[in-house]
Amino acid sequence: MGQSKFAALAAVAVVTIVTGCTTSSVDVTETTSIAPATTDISGADLVSGKTQFREANYGLAEKHFRKAVELRSDNAEAWLGLAASYDQLGRFDFADRAYDQLVVVAGRRAHIVNNMGYSQLLRGNKKKARELLLEAKAGMTDTSVVDANLALMNKP
Repeated sequence: MGQSKFAALAAVAVVTIVTGCTTSSVDVTETTSIAPATTDISGADLVSGKTQFREANYGLAEKHFRKAVELRSDNAEAWLGLAASYDQLGRFDFADRAYDQLVVVAGRRAHIVNNMGYSQLLRGNKKKARELLLEAKAGMTDTSVVDANLALMNKP
């Protein structure tokens, strides 16, 4: 008898707990008391990414540039650093995605097209690299960087 009474009480307790756990009483009122951030919260990661890239720590550079674009998706400089980091890591699939997003954010600018050409050069795709580098050269006043990339392409 004692066990059946205990089982009945346990069943009532479970039913009470389960029926009490509903989300219908959750307050979904939106508030505007939290002001949006006015500073560039991705700045520190951008600086760290550049430092790591200059020191040839491409994995760490990628980490910081990726965080910077996650924090601020319109940060063209961070997208460029992310794409270049992926190039150096040989992750050309991710580099292409980053370059695509960079073009959306900043437009098809000559220095971006130059980097895209260099990316193709790293892959061994000389035809596509030449096409992109010549496009970049046409849009630059100082073509020294593009000329250096074109010279690299002509090395045996």
